[in-house]
Amino acid sequence: MTTTWVLVADEAIARILQWRPAERALDPVEELTDPIAHARDRDLRRDAYGRRNSTVTSSAGEDETRLAAERFAREVCDHLAQARQQGRFDVLRVVAAPRFLGLLRQAMDTHVDDAISDELNKQLVYLPPHELADRLFPQPAGGA
Repeated sequence: MTTTWVLVADEAIARILQWRPAERALDPVEELTDPIAHARDRDLRRDAYGRRNSTVTSSAGEDETRLAAERFAREVCDHLAQARQQGRFDVLRVVAAPRFLGLLRQAMDTHVDDAISDELNKQLVYLPPHELADRLFPQPAGGA
């Protein structure tokens, strides 16, 4: 039996779910987070409001945010590579916010990349599993 995982991610959170076709359900497997990402983004936005004329601050903040996102993408990809090596999944579907999807593509191990069946560049990380299942695995016409 083929084990299908779904990765739903953005720059702060990566949710891994497993598809159960008989029940048409996605079950949570793991969640990886970058806990300082949300706080960092909030602080950078607040700081930028006070210093709009300073391109150095804005640029430095953007660089810091991008580096953190690249680090988190590598962490997620390393985790997936280890899970793939352990035989925990056979097929991977990737759903990620557009900018983060690009970072994941750059960091993805070739063995994991070979398991990817499709990618969707959408921000869906906060959808509950049943809504994700409906969007990613639509019911065939005729309700079968």
